[in-house]
Amino acid sequence: MRRTLLFATLACLVLAGCGSKRRASLEKERQATRSQPVKTNDDTRAELPDEPARFRYFPIQSPEEYIATFGDIAKNEMAAYGIPASITIAQGLLESGFGQGELTRKTNNHFGIKCHTGWDGDYAHHDDDEKGECFRKYNHPMYSFRDHSIFLTSRSRYASLFELRKNDYRGWARGLKEAGYATDRRYPQKLIELIERYDLARLDAEILGEKTPLYTEVTASGELYETHRVQPGDTLYAISRRYQISVEELMRLNQLNSSALSIGQLLKVRPDNTNK
Repeated sequence: MRRTLLFATLACLVLAGCGSKRRASLEKERQATRSQPVKTNDDTRAELPDEPARFRYFPIQSPEEYIATFGDIAKNEMAAYGIPASITIAQGLLESGFGQGELTRKTNNHFGIKCHTGWDGDYAHHDDDEKGECFRKYNHPMYSFRDHSIFLTSRSRYASLFELRKNDYRGWARGLKEAGYATDRRYPQKLIELIERYDLARLDAEILGEKTPLYTEVTASGELYETHRVQPGDTLYAISRRYQISVEELMRLNQLNSSALSIGQLLKVRPDNTNK
């Protein structure tokens, strides 16, 4: 009886130790992914380490955790390939169900990229528009993000996107739909809603060296306005000085009755003449 109890105790200790090691390994992997450095060569393409031999899935519990886990990777891809990090993360959130979708869980495919002609990597079948369609599979999410960059930069139908300003996420969202990335008619609106809900444009601003992201708003009359998202410490006077517009004009443009501002509030600051 004592021998049986001794074996049971030892078994519990071993299992507990294994569980702790797995949790520590997962956290170490997440930290490594969040801080993955950019290595560039002469053509500014970031070099990735060799893809791991084993499949590594990252369990994500929320959109916020998805952004924290993969935001740095998206910024690295923006620096190397010119695709706004806000767009990359928004597409990842939408296409992967913030990492919890069935396809992503079994393939690490965060962007719904199908096999297509010429794909010689690993793959898995999944029901999408049709039953049992072929989707690309990666052993690490990092390679899904890199393949997304290569996918967009290597196909001529997306070429017009790279003529847009890097902070024009609305233009990119509409352009992706027009180029045929998705069949959902509301695809642009869904991307834009995610970007603005989670303030993903700040990722673009960090790469572009902007203190505050600039947004473009199209009014009902078709006029374009550059807009400013209110940050902590902002005042109407400070914003007016930044954009060289009077406080009175700023209040008129935004139909403000007082100087009170809310963090995250979007203000029109001047007509956007760059798209005319």
